[in-house]
Amino acid sequence: MFEGFTQETSDFLWELSFNNERPWFLAHKEQFERCLNTPFKALGQETWRLLSEKYPEREFYLHISRIYRDARRLFGRGPYKDHLWFTVYQADKNEGPSFWFEVNAARYTYGLGFWSWRPAMMEQYRRAIDANPARFERIAGAVEALPGARLLGEEYKRPKGDKGELLNRWYNRKYVTVEFGGDFGGDLLSPELPRILADAYEKLLPLHDFFVEVFETSREEERA
Repeated sequence: MFEGFTQETSDFLWELSFNNERPWFLAHKEQFERCLNTPFKALGQETWRLLSEKYPEREFYLHISRIYRDARRLFGRGPYKDHLWFTVYQADKNEGPSFWFEVNAARYTYGLGFWSWRPAMMEQYRRAIDANPARFERIAGAVEALPGARLLGEEYKRPKGDKGELLNRWYNRKYVTVEFGGDFGGDLLSPELPRILADAYEKLLPLHDFFVEVFETSREEERA
């Protein structure tokens, strides 16, 4: 069971960021397991379980990141990540929409988005909004009403269209991500965090399902 992170979790990640080398990590591996890896895995598994139990008709999957960087992609960085993340998803974990959570030494964030928005997928996203703007207005309005919700994504210098104040915020971006979070502390230290995450993901399900439709239609068009 997840019992909450501790200040030691933040302290460990700060120290790792300044001592990102194998000898230091091996000397502190027991600390890593106790204050970060074990609670992080418990958080991911409990969040996934809560969501799966509430929606047994859906097949959710869980992917938990490892602390070790891919040796082929170090690019001058140390061999260890200074953060951990997990995703809960239904579609392709590498390209489809995912609920996610991430923690580092200073902050934590969670929300809904894609690993990568391809241009063809964004074109389908806008077509889907155009096909039923009233439906997406309801979805977007409900998301923006959630406390602490932040809409992220680089905006086009030349807007793709004028759809009204609400839809323009969603329509004229190169990618779309909804994010929540804050400084290290607060909910991170609470055993209630899995429930908090599962509740937030549940409120984002209508947007998640819209994203899945966009993703699947885009994939079908690419295969045609």
